[in-house]
Formats: sequence, C-alpha cells, structure tokens
Amino acid sequence: MIRACALVDLPPGEAVRVVGPSVPIAVFNAGGDLYAIDDTCTHQDASLSEGWLEGCFVECPLHAASFDLRTGEPTCPPAKRPVKTYPISVIDGEVYVEVEVNEDVA
Repeated sequence: MIRACALVDLPPGEAVRVVGPSVPIAVFNAGGDLYAIDDTCTHQDASLSEGWLEGCFVECPLHAASFDLRTGEPTCPPAKRPVKTYPISVIDGEVYVEVEVNEDVA
C-alpha cells in the first residue's frame, strides 16, 4: 500500500495525484466515496486528477473523454481503453492505495 493523503485533505469533489510504484495514480473523493485510478488518460497523456469530477465520473481535461471511477471504463469517446482501478483503504484517518509493488522497484 502507498499513502495518498490524510482523509481530511481530500474533501468531497476533490482529487489528489500520487506517485505510484510504476505510474501516477489519481485518488478521488466522489461524494464521500473514495476511488483510485491510473492518473493518465488512455486517449492521450493528460492528468485525470486535473479533470472534472461529476458523481462517479471524471472527465479528462484535454479532450473530454470520461471514465467511470468504479470500473475504469471509458464512457464516451475519444477514449476507448479503460484505466486501471485500485482498491482504497482508510486507516487511522489516512488514505492508502493498494498497489502491487514489483520487486524491480525500490
């Protein structure tokens, strides 16, 4: 697991970008529900944590592709491939993203 932030630092409607072991990860608070996905849009390199959050969906700030935070699936063009999703844990008021760390990554 990697620490994303303190829960109090991620109010509803907000997102944070975290450095993952291999790719950046975006963590969202969608109305009190927490979600984590790869931060990079699958259509073109843009940070999804800088996108617009509406319910359980995030819109890419570059070309308006939209992704379902629950599944990672794109909901409209131009994105055609899903983003990876990650489980979230909140422990003692801290938000953690559950990622697999490769042995190659130190």
